[in-house]
Amino acid sequence: MFRPKLPDTPHVPSITTHTPQDRTPAPIAGRPVAPYGGVGVGAVVVGIVLTALLAAVAISAVSVAIAAVVLRSLVNNPHKR
Repeated sequence: MFRPKLPDTPHVPSITTHTPQDRTPAPIAGRPVAPYGGVGVGAVVVGIVLTALLAAVAISAVSVAIAAVVLRSLVNNPHKR
């Protein structure tokens, strides 16, 4: 008596597609496609290492420059404070 009535939904036919499963695997080549593929990966690693070293040298140079400026200001102006 107090149950709600749900609206009728139209029946939608299901669509199924048939995919053939009798595919043959790709032929395997006797030699690799890219025999020098490891060289490219090695070049990328070397590039990353060189970039990291360059960043480390740059950070060290900036810190040495800041230390030089601070030391120069301490040595040259002892009586101005």
